[in-house]
Amino acid sequence: MRLFWIAGWLLAGVRSVLAQDAGPGAMTLYPAGEVKWQDGPASLPKGAQMAVLEGDPSKPGMFTIRFRFPDGFRVGPHLHSQTEHATVLAGVLHLGMGERFDRSSARALATGSFGFWPAGTPHYAWAEGETILQLHGQGPWTISYVDPADDPRKQPE
Repeated sequence: MRLFWIAGWLLAGVRSVLAQDAGPGAMTLYPAGEVKWQDGPASLPKGAQMAVLEGDPSKPGMFTIRFRFPDGFRVGPHLHSQTEHATVLAGVLHLGMGERFDRSSARALATGSFGFWPAGTPHYAWAEGETILQLHGQGPWTISYVDPADDPRKQPE
């Protein structure tokens, strides 16, 4: 009986943590169905959605961010100022390295795949099926396109 009481108390505590908005330094959990998606940043083509889970990717310090890409979503060759750490949570992300978009040299990264590459490494990607990509690392997270014509921030409205 005592074991059931302890299990019930622990379950109530977990429910309490899940239901509250935790402040700095507190445990913060994001059940998949409760992730709050918003439009992606201006630095990515339209259609991307994002959810910032930890930190502020625009500032120094740790961050965790998720991107949700629709089927066929494409990001031209670009690079970042920090090491990029990427985990595919859903779908398939095709990832290629280099300054030229070349589908034939990309690798298909299925759900569960993880990779990281140093700052300044040119790469490109596209999504097969709805794809959720989680990035984490040190901010500030920046993106610079190899070809300025690929940069959505420089496209006429």
